[in-house]
Amino acid sequence: MRNAATEGHTDLRTWLGAIADLAEAVNSTGSVHSLLDLVARTACRLMSYDFCSVMLPDPTHQVLAIEGACGLSAGYIRGVNIKHPVRIGAGESGEAPSSRAFRTGRAVALSDVTAETHYAWGGVAERQGYRSIIAVPLMASGSCLGTLTCYRADVHEFSDDEQELLTTLANQAAIAIETARLRDREQQTIGELRELNDSLREQHALLRRSEDIHRQLTEVALRGEGVHGVAQALAALLERPVLFEDAYGSTLAAADAGGAITDDRFDGADGFSALRRSLTETAAAGVVETREDGSGTPWATCAVVLAKEVVARIWTPGDVVGLGPLGRRAIEHAAVVAALEMLRECTAVDVEWRLRGELLTDLLAQRPAAMATVVARAARLGHDLHRAHSVLVVRADTDPVTPASDRGTDAPRRVLSAVHTLAIRQTPRPLAARHGDDVVVLWPVDHDGGNGSAGEPPTAAAGAAPEAVAAADAIRRCVVRALPITVTVAVSRPCADLADYPAAFRTTRGVLTLTQLRGRRDRTVELGDLGVQGLLLQLEDPSELLRFADRVLAPVLDYDRRRNTRLLHTLRTYFAHGLSTARTAEVLFVHPNTVGLRLKRVEELLGVSLTQPDALLRLTAALAAIEVDGLDADRAQESPSQRPRGTRQG
Repeated sequence: MRNAATEGHTDLRTWLGAIADLAEAVNSTGSVHSLLDLVARTACRLMSYDFCSVMLPDPTHQVLAIEGACGLSAGYIRGVNIKHPVRIGAGESGEAPSSRAFRTGRAVALSDVTAETHYAWGGVAERQGYRSIIAVPLMASGSCLGTLTCYRADVHEFSDDEQELLTTLANQAAIAIETARLRDREQQTIGELRELNDSLREQHALLRRSEDIHRQLTEVALRGEGVHGVAQALAALLERPVLFEDAYGSTLAAADAGGAITDDRFDGADGFSALRRSLTETAAAGVVETREDGSGTPWATCAVVLAKEVVARIWTPGDVVGLGPLGRRAIEHAAVVAALEMLRECTAVDVEWRLRGELLTDLLAQRPAAMATVVARAARLGHDLHRAHSVLVVRADTDPVTPASDRGTDAPRRVLSAVHTLAIRQTPRPLAARHGDDVVVLWPVDHDGGNGSAGEPPTAAAGAAPEAVAAADAIRRCVVRALPITVTVAVSRPCADLADYPAAFRTTRGVLTLTQLRGRRDRTVELGDLGVQGLLLQLEDPSELLRFADRVLAPVLDYDRRRNTRLLHTLRTYFAHGLSTARTAEVLFVHPNTVGLRLKRVEELLGVSLTQPDALLRLTAALAAIEVDGLDADRAQESPSQRPRGTRQG
């Protein structure tokens, strides 16, 4: 196969060896890029060319780029690929031989590129040092994969035999390239399948572990272990301490990594209290990570949602990434189980609170039919009414002039929840129930109340039992820890007989009302703290006392009503601040001279002098009667004839 056109080319054995090298390269683990370089080197060696390149189209099939080469400089390759790309199709500078060969599927040769007036790559050709060029298509399966482009340094006419030999080599190279690409795609597919298989195994393991988590937490719910059981199981699963708190920030349950119940880890954490309060109302989906002020120890948290309302929150120290998918799934599942446990507990607590409320109402109403069973019903609820009890009336501290509808309907319930938390730890068990807007607690005390001989009922002069006062203080502390409010607690004398409770409740509620009307907050009070008002509260029929108050204060009441003034309010403030004009003016935010003029008008209307002891005594008694009757300054504007007789608001 030697002639003038193919002089210098190798024999058939060499050709077959070159084809074998290409086949071996396809079967090796080398890249497609290395195969393309081999194709270019083989063409140079077999055809005695100075340079060769393999050009392939870009993904958009707009340009051809040199992907494999032999003998070409890096500068030339960059010049063609970046500065003067070979566009597929005719451009402003004409069409390159490689583009024409790629489009037509036939070999294209230029014997002397310097003779071509529209050859745009003359500059790079001169620097690379070639004069002639031939481009043959890489055909495989009826489509063109690219071109094999070869260069000679001298002017050269490419004969038909030479083009045929080069085309044969190009076709073999195309088959090798397509095979290599198929091999790469197969390897990629195998790799993707291997990754998918590994992922499926991981997912299967996660699913099995998730089912195990579901089983463990569900068993906790089925055993009725409550939120404490959920906390212990979750802490053991996560190997982290966890905390469950209610919507108000009070601890429901806490456990360390070993499952032991403890909340020391959380109480001692820097900034955690503020952080937990800031997110109490947030119901972000799933497990989220948060930090105090964006720094410090990260905390993972998850809301416990019931009926689209955040009823609790789960906390655990550490970032969310460290939990992993199983840890996050465990927390989310624990939130669901905790919601069901809280629903069950709330339902049971609601029933229990309703029964206790009905029991307390019957005890205070003293209906004969209900009283026949009240002791037995109390015993079934765990309360012994054979013991003496002090009546504790607990009320949230709010502005007394604010309507009850504006004070928040959940405040009594929240207070009852805090009191209940304290009461369930006491032996014998106190009875706590809601009564209107108040929480009433019957607190067991010694029979003598600490004021008499054992076994004897308390005397009328006896005060509140020390243990009842201590219980009231404990209730106030418990509420402050659990809620963003304070309460005032009034304590009665011990009640040794069932018939004592109605009067004890009325008197104690009156003590509480008077205390809050005087602007006093967050304290424990008893009847003896009120002085004269305390004595008046014990009257069963205050009608005559109220008529006396009307007779004494009628001129001032009528004057205030007609002139829309506040003389009575000024008088009460004057008496409440030790007959000091200066202190009265400071409280009322007026000038002392104004207070003096108002008091002088009171003296003129009543025909008395506020310096006379007898007048001071009469006015003190009248004001005390009005205060005990529950009249505030606004109601005092009514005339005596408008006010009901013989009624008490305390």
